[in-house]
Amino acid sequence: MRALAVHPDVIVVISRVWQTTCTAVRAGGEGFLIDSPVDPDELDALPDLLEQSGFPVSGLLSTHADWDHLLGRLAFPAASLGCGESTARRLAAEPGAAQRALREFDEDQYLERRSPLGLGSVQSLPVPGRLSVGEGDEIELHPADGHTADGTAYWLPWTGVLVCGDYLSPVEIPEISGGGSLEAYGATLARLRELVEIANTVVPGHGSPLDRELALAVMEEDVAYLAGLERSGAEAPLPETRRTGAQRRRHAANAARVASG
Repeated sequence: MRALAVHPDVIVVISRVWQTTCTAVRAGGEGFLIDSPVDPDELDALPDLLEQSGFPVSGLLSTHADWDHLLGRLAFPAASLGCGESTARRLAAEPGAAQRALREFDEDQYLERRSPLGLGSVQSLPVPGRLSVGEGDEIELHPADGHTADGTAYWLPWTGVLVCGDYLSPVEIPEISGGGSLEAYGATLARLRELVEIANTVVPGHGSPLDRELALAVMEEDVAYLAGLERSGAEAPLPETRRTGAQRRRHAANAARVASG
């Protein structure tokens, strides 16, 4: 696990698992934790890390309902979980799905956790919308579906940081998961562009934080990839820096999903 201070009020923790990111943000005496690291020891270490850094955790936020972004309550079991309306609907429609996926991952990796994952009562937040934090600051919530059926990006205007979930990753190509769509993914990238153009730092769901120029470069590659996927399916070229075996398998799954409609 790596921890990076990208702003005096923002720390990004990067998990060793899939480089999944977790973002701590504070304003005044209040703070939120967006998404989560994955491994048990990372989650165990998180409270001490944030306490020593002076980052309170008043509540948890999630960019979407994939299980690897929902583990914050294992580190902060008393904290409430908030998420965009689309994610709240998905969690309600898929009861126990995150817990089952986590158990399967742990069994595959021979991992043990202190307690099972309990999401508690999930607070549905309006998107587009704003969430007050501290004394006068606000977190902006923007729709970010397409990777999955749900999704929310969080813009922290007083910091210049955009937390965008599973988009603009320097280590993963765009993934069209179940419930997602090529069209919606492209629409989310178009919405995010306006925020990226004024951001100082972009935090993807997987991979190290990006400065504005690099985030825009990744966006152009992703737009080109999606256009190629729509036009050529499995024959579409992958972004040059993401032509790994894992991403080729992801591409094959994308092509199959697009072909099936």
